[in-house]
Amino acid sequence: MEIRILGPGCPRCQEVAKRTIDVLAEMDIAADVQKVTDLKRMMEYKIMATPGLVINGKVVSSGRMPSKDEIRKWIEAEKA
Repeated sequence: MEIRILGPGCPRCQEVAKRTIDVLAEMDIAADVQKVTDLKRMMEYKIMATPGLVINGKVVSSGRMPSKDEIRKWIEAEKA
């Protein structure tokens, strides 16, 4: 599973990364989690606002901070 956190490294982006890593640990799932801070790479995902969350190449959230429950549902959907 590949997960990308898109954003310049602001506190909101860091919180999304923390929540995502926490959920992965709770679910005991190994994933390749990377923070993408390069504007050109972020634009490849066609998001209009950060933070962005991408799971297996799909943008699941943009411009807001998803809850742990939302993140868990998205990871479960991609795991199946």
